Amino acid sequence: MALAGCGQASPRTEIGHVTSSPPSSPPPVAWTGLAAMDPCTLLTPQDRSSAGVSVPGKPKEIAGDRACDWTVPGTFGVTVTLSETDGLADLEVAKKTATRTTVGSHPALKVMDKKAADGTCAVLLGVGDAASVQIDVSNSGFSDTPLACRRAGTVAGLVEPKLP
Repeated sequence: MALAGCGQASPRTEIGHVTSSPPSSPPPVAWTGLAAMDPCTLLTPQDRSSAGVSVPGKPKEIAGDRACDWTVPGTFGVTVTLSETDGLADLEVAKKTATRTTVGSHPALKVMDKKAADGTCAVLLGVGDAASVQIDVSNSGFSDTPLACRRAGTVAGLVEPKLP
């Protein structure tokens, strides 16, 4: 009897946690439509040509999120990451490096560190309140941050119309 009492108390607590977590997770994924998307198909061959990317993308995973990486040897690299669980408000971005903007119909943040001048830039696109798409550009040699931001903006403009 004592074992049954202990066994019941613990699951009851866990059930409380389990029931409160899942309802908040599945709806955003179902609503955003990112779950069905392949990040490597977000840039068509024509899109890649427009963005100066001459190589096909390679699928990868970044912190549990699906991503695709295009690396143009000796020039720059682009990574597109789909986050089904983090909206723009959830992403940890230093306010001094982020500028609010809009790309197409999606709210966005342009992120670059002007002081670091490290040749990197990101455009983060909000997809609903609970999902986002991150476009990161790194120039070879880690120089020319404004060029990295132009490239990230170009890729964001090509990806955005395909988002839910």
